[in-house]
Amino acid sequence: MKKRLLLISNSTNFGEDYLEWPRPHIKNFLDKTGVKRVLFIPYAGVALSDDGIEASYDAYEERVNGVFNELGFEIYSIHREKDPAQAVKDALAIAVGGGNTFHLVYKLHELRLMKVIREAVENGLPYMGWSAGANIACPTMRTTNDMPIIEPESLECLSLVNFQINPHFLDATIEGHGGETREQRLEEFMVINNNVYVAGLREGTLLSVDGEQMDLVGARPMRLFKFGNDPREYEPGASLNFML
Repeated sequence: MKKRLLLISNSTNFGEDYLEWPRPHIKNFLDKTGVKRVLFIPYAGVALSDDGIEASYDAYEERVNGVFNELGFEIYSIHREKDPAQAVKDALAIAVGGGNTFHLVYKLHELRLMKVIREAVENGLPYMGWSAGANIACPTMRTTNDMPIIEPESLECLSLVNFQINPHFLDATIEGHGGETREQRLEEFMVINNNVYVAGLREGTLLSVDGEQMDLVGARPMRLFKFGNDPREYEPGASLNFML
């Protein structure tokens, strides 16, 4: 069966409400599937809470559900499920929220969900993810921007696509900042992993995958990196099937 993916760079643009800019794309994606209830994975959400991490998952679920309800859908969070693997197998669609990629990957390996999710999506389960949720659709999480606040069992991820994504890609140079730019960091990755495309996915953009068709959607171009080649810019609407 064909894969159906919505890989979103970021949840919220500056000055907007939560999940404001991708709302029409989320609605269109789910409308095409006919799905009304979506399994949510909140494990990237690591928020300060007097009641612990479970309470932060509750808050995350509530926040995302508020948006999905406005669009005519409902989410239910995997952290409430007694058997998370079975919940994935029973799901009609899945959404993976953003936050800290290291914690997300840690939990998915701890719960032995990587293989379960991969097999479900390869068998047609619609998958959407923003920020960290887009990052883990790749073979590894090695192009994340996040701090390693916890050590996962492995950096390997879902391999739903054959390339890497760098969400929130930013090519600006900050005046007075002496550290490496994002592009320099990605060049380091490519020296070690020199046979992999890396998609610098700017904020306000997403990748839509429908079987063998992949398109760039949004308001800004994508910067594509490959070892030994100059980076190339692709405009919204561009077909990116060659990356699949």
